[in-house]
Amino acid sequence: MAELFASLAPTPLAERLRPRSIEDVLGQDHLLGPEGPLGRMLAAKKLASSILWGPPGCGKTTIARLLAESVDLHFEPLSAVFSGVADLRKVFEAARQRRKDGKGTLLFVDEIHRFNRAQQDGFLPYVEDGTVTLVGATTENPSFELNAALLSRCQVLVLRRLDDAALDIVLERAEEALGRKLPIDAQGRQALFAMADGDGRYLITLAEQLAQLKEKGPLPPARLATLLQKRAPLYDKAQEAHYNLISALHKSLRGSDVDAALYWFARMLDGGEDPKYIARRLVRFAVEDIGMADPNALTQTLAAWDTYDRLGSPEGELAIAQAVIYLGTAPKSNAGYVAFGAAKRSAKEHGSLTPPMHILNAPTKLMKEIGYGSGYQYDHDAEEGFSGQNYFPDGMAREAFYQPVERGFEREILKRLEYWKKLRDKRRTNS
Repeated sequence: MAELFASLAPTPLAERLRPRSIEDVLGQDHLLGPEGPLGRMLAAKKLASSILWGPPGCGKTTIARLLAESVDLHFEPLSAVFSGVADLRKVFEAARQRRKDGKGTLLFVDEIHRFNRAQQDGFLPYVEDGTVTLVGATTENPSFELNAALLSRCQVLVLRRLDDAALDIVLERAEEALGRKLPIDAQGRQALFAMADGDGRYLITLAEQLAQLKEKGPLPPARLATLLQKRAPLYDKAQEAHYNLISALHKSLRGSDVDAALYWFARMLDGGEDPKYIARRLVRFAVEDIGMADPNALTQTLAAWDTYDRLGSPEGELAIAQAVIYLGTAPKSNAGYVAFGAAKRSAKEHGSLTPPMHILNAPTKLMKEIGYGSGYQYDHDAEEGFSGQNYFPDGMAREAFYQPVERGFEREILKRLEYWKKLRDKRRTNS
């Protein structure tokens, strides 16, 4: 009786549109094509344990099921969210018995990163002895979330978000399954693609919702935005997207691409990132990648941070955007960053050398008698305000850590350093 009622229940459109063969999978030709790693495995009829890493709605579950069918393995799905050690034991025992009967098992673990380290270690003996071929699916960076031991036994395969061409085919399949065209034109289709944000499953859900509306088409993008819910952006402030986007912002600024930098800044805000975190990173950029080429960059970023503290969101975000623009258009130099690194290495290399006696203060009579401060030349009294004395430790050759570039304010600093070098060399010659 239960089966009868189940057969009468409507099947979600996404389930009806699941690909029935590997050839029907969209957007993953780099993995499934003849030259792709999975394509080669399928051609050899031998599947290795793998981790499928990619965003939601790109086909991870479907690919795992079709892989099992293609190499004639029993498909055993498991969710790390709802499963524990007892469930794993049952699966491994069933797989061991199935193997004795001549049938292999593809164990598909969805959200595999949700298993803790001890649970992940539990897979190792069964993967090693071939009891199961493990295919894990994750939306998180495996480098951060999975044990090194497990990663060493699995091939990590990166799935891509679906591009517009793939999403267009998904929408065509949805319309074919629904038996009619959706009330949208070319602009409306693009609006749906933007709402789906590379998630094929979500696009199908949008199509299903749109088909149920009684609106007459074609619906303009603004109306679609009112009727349908845009997919939440993929962003986890503690994981992969967080590090990827701040890296994109930092490198766009370093490359003086202010428009790209503003885009990544907006993306981070849209994902819910704390603006204060971005402000801190901009301060770091000001001293690391601009430095003395434009010393005002540090002032600008600190002012933006302070302004945000005073105004909050959303008004204060404009001050941070202004800092992004300033940094993106400022002259760049990492000379200070490089100089400090070189000085630290030199300090470690030379150990505990003491300063030369002539630049040591002599607060006591004894210290004065033994030579502290003897021979010191007061630079303000020297010709041109520059004595040219040695300030490095005795026994250590002079080193030039700071090498300013011919950009921005550092061009002027370079002139000063060259001038002082000439004076120093001249006075060394005369002495």
